[in-house]
Amino acid sequence: MEIELGIGNRTQTVNIPEQNDAVVLVPNNISYELTGKAEVKRALANPIGTPLLRDIVKPGEKIAIITSDITRPMPTGIVMPALLDELYSAGARKEDITLVFALGSHRTHTEAERKKLAGDRAYREIICIDSDPDDCIRMGVTSRGTPVEIFRTVAEADIKICLGNIEYHYFAGYSGGGKAIMPGVSTRAAIQSNHSMMVRQEACAGRLEGNPVREDIEEAAAICGVDYILNVVLTEHKQIVRAFAGDMIKAHRAGCAFIDKLYQKIIPSYADIVLVSQGGAPKDLNLYQLQKALDNAKYAVRKGGIVILVGSCREGLGEKTFEKWMLGAEKPEDLIRRIKDEFKLGGHKAAAIAMVLQDADIYLVSDLEPSFVSNIFMKPFSTVQDALDAAIKKLGKEAKVVVMPYGGSTLPRVATVNNSELHCTEGV
Repeated sequence: MEIELGIGNRTQTVNIPEQNDAVVLVPNNISYELTGKAEVKRALANPIGTPLLRDIVKPGEKIAIITSDITRPMPTGIVMPALLDELYSAGARKEDITLVFALGSHRTHTEAERKKLAGDRAYREIICIDSDPDDCIRMGVTSRGTPVEIFRTVAEADIKICLGNIEYHYFAGYSGGGKAIMPGVSTRAAIQSNHSMMVRQEACAGRLEGNPVREDIEEAAAICGVDYILNVVLTEHKQIVRAFAGDMIKAHRAGCAFIDKLYQKIIPSYADIVLVSQGGAPKDLNLYQLQKALDNAKYAVRKGGIVILVGSCREGLGEKTFEKWMLGAEKPEDLIRRIKDEFKLGGHKAAAIAMVLQDADIYLVSDLEPSFVSNIFMKPFSTVQDALDAAIKKLGKEAKVVVMPYGGSTLPRVATVNNSELHCTEGV
């Protein structure tokens, strides 16, 4: 079997021998009546749990639209024209609308990046800015003790609209919904408080109810006062196939249910080898983002197995604390111990990688220097084929293989696992 895997802006082809019984996890086949801009317009005309946006917005109100940064595939430029038309029909003025790129703990954008993300029309007509974690207003505190400290432009807006794409998230359950607020436009201290709950069993991909991280996110967003969301679901080729507009909870839940139909994959048993890619740029710019695919892959690999992680990582590790923790540990167990003693944003992803390394080897196919990769407890390779050949040599010619070409979006489930009892210790 030959299969192409995305790595950066290119692909690599890998040949998997027949005796390895490779199972390729691709999205389920679902028919779509509308796609792209037409689907966005349909969602805006049929909001879930709210009136039409034009009936919510009043002339003269300050409007903040919060959307994803460059590390996310959210097609803001495609969504914005229909959204702006809806706002203008309510009497909103261009000068009263601000598009905020939610940076969370990520780097700021260049002007060219902001223009590309916003799209020509939005960039030309309205204010487009990055969020600033150093310019926030405290609006309250959640029942779990997370401070609700929100970027001033968002906090002071009369109307708050959250955009985002919905996919599986390794400890918030799913992306989208209130995540545009927390962590999107929150302070680093607030994000740290929220994310510290990732170590709890209930904080895992595909779980909403009882997930402390997700519940804390939505409480923070409610305190902030989200009026409306517009979330989209993308195919593996980044095309909008379904949009969900309206109430922050109801519309988001509808989107999550659709994600499960599209991207949850049942496998008969755990694999010896899992080949996983994010699908290429921009989701594999750095290891910090690539880790999401790794975390989904852990649900498919047996203890003692191998995960072959494929991603360019041309920007390196991607976050200072993450890099410091990864390079500063003598062994993976140190990272797990450390996150329990002192939760630190950035370190949380280092600990998540270490949790996988406890029970599986990681072979990293990337553009990073081999010596650097070895220093972070992974085995370096420049091609997927070399990595697979090495894995088969170690585990045997008949090692069972699962391939996840779009690992950040695909959530494998072993048939014997009860999805109503999801927790983070399944798989590895």
